Amino acid sequence: MKVLIQRVKYAEVKVDGKSVGKISKGLLVFLGVGHEDNEELADKLVKKLINLRIFEDENNKMNKALKDVNGELLIVSQFTLYADCSNGNRPSFTNACEQTRANELYEYFKQKCAEYDVNVESGVFGADMKVELLNDGPVTIMLDESVI
Repeated sequence: MKVLIQRVKYAEVKVDGKSVGKISKGLLVFLGVGHEDNEELADKLVKKLINLRIFEDENNKMNKALKDVNGELLIVSQFTLYADCSNGNRPSFTNACEQTRANELYEYFKQKCAEYDVNVESGVFGADMKVELLNDGPVTIMLDESVI
């Protein structure tokens, strides 16, 4: 799994011009699922995500986690995180998990996040989505199996 996190002041995802997920202060999470990914890895990445101290404290130091600031999550599926651009100029996505299993893990990931008692919004798996956000910082961080 690849989890691209952006700390945001707000974020919204639309499908066919209609809002399907919207948050204020929190984290916009782009989630990519690979062939070897499973629930155990998802559990570890969710725990890391929820406890990641990337919000500023009273001294302007990144020292607070999502719950410390009453932050929200907007989780958007993003198979393109598995793009392989090593051959030519057209990316290959053969490293991304097949759609049915990827959707299962995407739903599982969202459910596990919600178990931490934070507001979880999401996009629509497989849809053509438009994402609007105000990156705060900017702060953008990639999580994968190498960080757990």
